[in-house]
Amino acid sequence: MALTTLDANTALIVIDLQHGIVRLPVTPLKPDEVIERAARLTEAFRAKQQPVVLVNVAGGAPGRTQQPRHAGELPADWAQLVPEMTPRPDDICITKTTWGAFHATDLHAQLQQRGVTQVVICGIATSIGVEATARQAYELGYNVTLATDAMTCLDAETHRNSIERIFPRLGETGSTDDVLALLA
Repeated sequence: MALTTLDANTALIVIDLQHGIVRLPVTPLKPDEVIERAARLTEAFRAKQQPVVLVNVAGGAPGRTQQPRHAGELPADWAQLVPEMTPRPDDICITKTTWGAFHATDLHAQLQQRGVTQVVICGIATSIGVEATARQAYELGYNVTLATDAMTCLDAETHRNSIERIFPRLGETGSTDDVLALLA
């Protein structure tokens, strides 16, 4: 589907482009491809003086899961954003401890203070942090756009499921170039 429009007050949300996440084995895109496209989006949003939200994850939700959790110490730079995502003074920086960037953070309040009505989301991982944030944004009433060539996942099938089945129900999908064309 082609993107239709970007609201006058649209924020970019970049999910988990941090050292610990970009080192994980992901598919179908390589982390460098996602980082390059996210960097292009970030620079374009900054140039238009639209909010840029840089999200990292430093922890996990409590509770039992069937899948084993990481055991042992994480590398010291695990939650540090990659250099291409170095925050600028006007950027909004969010550290989350669950999958979605809105839960237990002040992201919604910060976007509301800026009059944001739409969010463009990209990052890693498609079916985890990106999808959880998109679901939360949709539930909070934001128009949601997903730059699908600026995200990747731990599994090709879950990536495809999010893009083909979930995201069209939460908003609009398009490429980095589609978003940049509308932003111009």
